[in-house]
Amino acid sequence: MHSRNLGDLSVSAVGFGAMVLSPGVYGKINDERAAAALSHALDAGVTMVDTADGYGGGHNETLVGRVIADRRDQVVVATKFGFLLPTDAEPHPFPVGFTFTFGELAVNGEPRFVRRYAEASLQRLGTDRIDLYYPHFPDPQVPIEDTVGAVAELVEDGLVRHIGLSNVTVDHLRRALGIHPIAAVQIEWSMWKPIEPDLLALCREHGVGIVAWSPLGAGFLAGTVTDVAADDFRQNLPRFAPDNLGTNVDRFEPIRRIAAELTITPAQLALAWLLHQDPRVVPIPGSRTPAHIDENLAAADVDLGADILERIDQELAEITPLGETLL
Repeated sequence: MHSRNLGDLSVSAVGFGAMVLSPGVYGKINDERAAAALSHALDAGVTMVDTADGYGGGHNETLVGRVIADRRDQVVVATKFGFLLPTDAEPHPFPVGFTFTFGELAVNGEPRFVRRYAEASLQRLGTDRIDLYYPHFPDPQVPIEDTVGAVAELVEDGLVRHIGLSNVTVDHLRRALGIHPIAAVQIEWSMWKPIEPDLLALCREHGVGIVAWSPLGAGFLAGTVTDVAADDFRQNLPRFAPDNLGTNVDRFEPIRRIAAELTITPAQLALAWLLHQDPRVVPIPGSRTPAHIDENLAAADVDLGADILERIDQELAEITPLGETLL
């Protein structure tokens, strides 16, 4: 597996998004199957695992911790905080592009809770340090400088190695950089969700890596999604509503055609395209199936020439997906 740098942190070119390993995302899953999937990814060369305290109410971190217990030094553990609120923390709602069936999203990034978040995650992960630690979403009621400052104290104490930001704007990043070096920004980025150009430019200017979540458009760009089950998280996503999904499948046909011409899968094309956008981008697709994990990782070996990249960009410029995304 090729490696890339997130700031000074070296990781595999393709990471693993562990959110899919908890129930309530893409339907039912048991811990045995989830652990086997993550173990397979690590055996195949993945060195970065992305999780969060809010995935499965802490279940995800516990699962990850169990799998990496006998190879902790080989794995870069990235986790996020702010969703799994202590009982004395007030929820701070923030807007997203649609309404979840289970209610609004809320975080709390007050500095007084940050150490407690970290200590709880460390316990669930069964480790003594977090390699890359992010506030999951900026708290609309707390200055980003205050939250990052609290994480910086954890760096000083050796509980955290590197600080990241997740789902932020250019302004958030610029202000955070004034407090502490930022290793990575985690942001939704894929063929159907472009990154904000100014954010990309600022990351490049300061050597900040970019962790691309949902790099396959919540599985859509794999080219195999025709509907979603009732217990699938994507029921909340407007782009997967029946009428929108059918239209989006049709609109992305030119991209699938390019993949076929290159004798690679649509998922491999989507990931390879993303890897070609910047040497500091690291996509974190998640999968429960060893064959799909191998397929995703093989995208790091796909070399797209300038002519193919130009053709892809021309096609994408003509495609407007129907429905909102998360942010």
